[in-house]
Amino acid sequence: MYCTEVMVKQHANISRMLKVIEKACCAILDGSPVDCDEFAEILKFIRTYADGHHHRREELVLFPEMVQHLEKIASVIINHGMLVEHDLIRAHVRALDDALKNYQAHPGTLYKLQILTEAMAYANRLQAHVDKENTVVYPMADRSLPAEVKEKIDSTVHTMEEEEGKDFAAPYLSLLERLEHKYHIA
Repeated sequence: MYCTEVMVKQHANISRMLKVIEKACCAILDGSPVDCDEFAEILKFIRTYADGHHHRREELVLFPEMVQHLEKIASVIINHGMLVEHDLIRAHVRALDDALKNYQAHPGTLYKLQILTEAMAYANRLQAHVDKENTVVYPMADRSLPAEVKEKIDSTVHTMEEEEGKDFAAPYLSLLERLEHKYHIA
C-alpha cells in the first residue's frame, strides 16, 4: 500500500532525528553547552515533519479508515494506543519547548536537566511508537483493509503529498544530514 510505504520511509527519517537528539543530549552530558538554536531547529523538524506532515496523514486518513473498516481490535489499538501516544509525544515536545525557553531566560542545571529529560523521553517514546506502527499497525492495514479502502487511502495520501509539493521535505532532510554529520552518525 502506497500510504504505509510512505509512512515507513518517513519513520526512517524520524528515527534518524531521534538518534540526533540522543547524541545532542549525550554531548550536553559530556560538557557541551546547550545549543538552544539547534534545539529550536529540531523542534521545527518535530512539529512540521514528524507531527504536521507524518502524524497528520495517520490521524486524518489511515487511522479513521482502520477504525471504520476493521475489527474492534483496530479501534482499540488506534484510539487507546496510537492516538494516546501521539498526545503523550506532543506533551513531551511542549515540555521540551518550555524547558528551552526557561533555560534561555535563566541558564542553570535545573532547566538543563528538564531539556535532557524531555528530549530523551520524546525520543524513547517515539521510537517505541514507530516500532509498533511499523510492525503491527501498518501490516494490519496492508493485510486487512479492503482493496477499495486501500485505494481511497492511497489516493488521499497522494493528493496530500502533491499539495505540499515534492520539495516539502528537502529542508528537513538537509537539517537532518547536517546534524548527523555534526554528531558523526553514520
